[in-house]
Amino acid sequence: MQTIKIGNRFIGEGQPCFIIAEIGINHNGSMKIAKKLIDMAVEAGADCVKFQMRNLDALYKKDAIENTINEDLSVQYTISLLKKFQLSTEQMEELAQYSAQKGIMFMCTPWDKPSVDELERIGVPAYKLASADMTNMYLLDYVIKTGKPLIISTGMSTVSEIEETVMFLKKKKAEFAILHCNSTYPAPYKDINLKFMFELKKYGVPVGYSGHERGIAISEAAVAMGACIIERHFTLDRTMEGPDHAASLEFTGLQKLVRDIRNIELAMGSNHRWLTQGERLNRENLAKSLVAAVDIKKGKVITSEMISVKSPGKGISPQRINELIGKKAKRDIKRDDYFAESDLRDGDKSLHEYNFRRKWGLVVRYHDIEDIVRKSSPHFFEFHLSYDDVDHAFKIKNYKQELIVHAPELFRGDNLLDLCSMDEAKRRLSVDNLQRVISITHKLKKHFSTKNKVYIVTHVGGFSIDEPILQKEKLYENLENSLKELEEGETEIIIENMPPFPWLFGGQRYHNVFVSSEDIADFCSKTGRKICFDASHALLACNHLKIPLSEYIQKVKPYIVHLHIADGAGVDGEGLQIGEGEVDFEELFRILEGCDATFVPEIWQGHKFGGEGFWTALERLSKYNI
Repeated sequence: MQTIKIGNRFIGEGQPCFIIAEIGINHNGSMKIAKKLIDMAVEAGADCVKFQMRNLDALYKKDAIENTINEDLSVQYTISLLKKFQLSTEQMEELAQYSAQKGIMFMCTPWDKPSVDELERIGVPAYKLASADMTNMYLLDYVIKTGKPLIISTGMSTVSEIEETVMFLKKKKAEFAILHCNSTYPAPYKDINLKFMFELKKYGVPVGYSGHERGIAISEAAVAMGACIIERHFTLDRTMEGPDHAASLEFTGLQKLVRDIRNIELAMGSNHRWLTQGERLNRENLAKSLVAAVDIKKGKVITSEMISVKSPGKGISPQRINELIGKKAKRDIKRDDYFAESDLRDGDKSLHEYNFRRKWGLVVRYHDIEDIVRKSSPHFFEFHLSYDDVDHAFKIKNYKQELIVHAPELFRGDNLLDLCSMDEAKRRLSVDNLQRVISITHKLKKHFSTKNKVYIVTHVGGFSIDEPILQKEKLYENLENSLKELEEGETEIIIENMPPFPWLFGGQRYHNVFVSSEDIADFCSKTGRKICFDASHALLACNHLKIPLSEYIQKVKPYIVHLHIADGAGVDGEGLQIGEGEVDFEELFRILEGCDATFVPEIWQGHKFGGEGFWTALERLSKYNI
């Protein structure tokens, strides 16, 4: 399916719906009303306002204009209103300029060749032709010669007529989109036939919907069915004089339509199913797990009587009970213990060994490092500290592995680390808390084999609760100052790139720094800082910013010294298991070739059941040449 470009907007599948607020002649000849309607369209969030232009002498037979008494009543009515409401070319030009000042695209439907000439002089980014001209090859050819993209409605046309016009436009190599339309005002629901949009899609051009029905539900349904353009008439008052007002939306309707279209686009997602972060949290709290109904000795064959189903959902799914029955227990299992993924596997893989080209490590805490050491031999450990770890001294043995530390996000008293904070007291507290992490890291280093500086992976803050912060310069300035105030000694703060909508202890927030690859590259270039590249976070940022992940990685690659590897999906589905999201790992590691950064798998809840999520991730990553 091809796309077309109008102004700075790409239109087609995978692009945001292009919403045309059709003013038409609903200005009733008043510039004041016309400008008011433009203001309303801007406030509602439409992409474009559209008017109509006619040269009556070129459009109608001379005697139809001069002797309307001889015409049918409908023609008499239309011509009399057009004479009454027609705006001059100079007025149209003024409206185009007014739209530009208001930051909304201006378009106008020409009904004849002289109107095309006038609009070319005014300047429009594209042409929308009415259903009445679907079969007007004379006008179509004239518009094509302007070289501008074309949108054309299909109302009042037969399938064969639509087919002929599409073939004509393709033969002329026109850049165009077509709109499904029923040209009655208002259109009865039974006559709209939205499913015909699927037939129009066979032409391989963008397909949209031009609606004249009552309400907004049908237009919203069209978006859910794939319409990439929506055109709706709107008015100040549906009771005003004129043929289009009754089939138009008033301001509230237009505003709701735009809002709902954007929400529908968010909700459409993709044809892939994954658990959102919120669902995963609820799954753990509310779902069921297979647990031991009795104490089970190692080597005992597990029977159905030994298995129970209970909440919470931390263990393996009840759906897999038949996989468990008949297995020999690989360990002593106490009553009410969860059955784990390892209980389902044949054999007892207690030692996990991998042969990666780059150094790899595992995420650990004080309480589970010994268990991890017994099962594998990574090059290093990434020590994730909690605020309790910072506040209390823990005894720790000596290890042959190297060390990386991950600073806590949350410190005692609900103090989120925020080195960018506009609140000076909070910024200073964050600096002090991170300095304490540096002190702890110096003590930890003595127990590991790291000879150089210990990296401290840090989420530096810069979040907001209710809305994103658009002016980020001060945030980055505060961050730079905060980092300068730290005494890093034998450590080095490396900043992790962040997702656009992080989950931070109590709900989603907006992240405003270290989300954009350009911002990251600019800051690192200016300050000499290095980063921990989180693949999952990067994907979510790219989905939000609508840029390719490959482009993002290329920009930040020179500053990467450490990797967090996990899958992701959407704009907030972070920390997914490898292969269960949208990251193209083949491409990821191809682009990272030449970057010798270390890595850990950072799967959400990967540490549970003896690190099973990490082992699964490493097994899946082992098929890549990393």
